[in-house]
Amino acid sequence: MPEIRPIKDLRNTNEISELCHERNEPVYITKNGYGHLVVMSMETYKEKLAKAELYEKLAEAEMELNNKDELLDAEVVFERVKKKYGKE
Repeated sequence: MPEIRPIKDLRNTNEISELCHERNEPVYITKNGYGHLVVMSMETYKEKLAKAELYEKLAEAEMELNNKDELLDAEVVFERVKKKYGKE
């Protein structure tokens, strides 16, 4: 269940900080009953950002797969690499 707090709770920064670190989830801040801010720990932010980047890359790869004209055969690619850089 998401943690939702009113903006006045930001006065107690230590409590919000501890909450963010304990839950490893964003804390949603409301203002006048409406969503206003999202606060999270750096670790959670990095994790969420990494997931977003991964999903973006997966979506890009899926688009490439759907455009089969641009796909290359692995054996052809390896042969080109061997020719360019030599056998090792």
